[in-house]
Amino acid sequence: MKKTILTGIGIVTFLACCGIGYYYFENYEEIYFTQIDNTKIEKLSSSSDMKYEYTLDCFDKNGKKKEIKFKTSRELREQAYLKLTVKLFGVHSWEEVQKSDLPEKVKSNLK
Repeated sequence: MKKTILTGIGIVTFLACCGIGYYYFENYEEIYFTQIDNTKIEKLSSSSDMKYEYTLDCFDKNGKKKEIKFKTSRELREQAYLKLTVKLFGVHSWEEVQKSDLPEKVKSNLK
């Protein structure tokens, strides 16, 4: 009887942890902003579609700095401003934005 109750509690705990983990994995997202500097690009030798890797200083909306690496299929426009959507395992997507779209604390950190 004790063994059955403990097994049931263990299963319920495991399922709850899986649900919480799944929710966190699906909903974790941070937004960073950066400016393209083509001196910080590395040409990749792999045969995948992603031929370039950037390593850039990025800033969140509060101006907190973080170095982020992301891959692209082409060289990006020099000095372009990007908005990066970062999920749990790295950059999920990026889009070019105008300087006027940047948060004030980010503008002060970028050229």
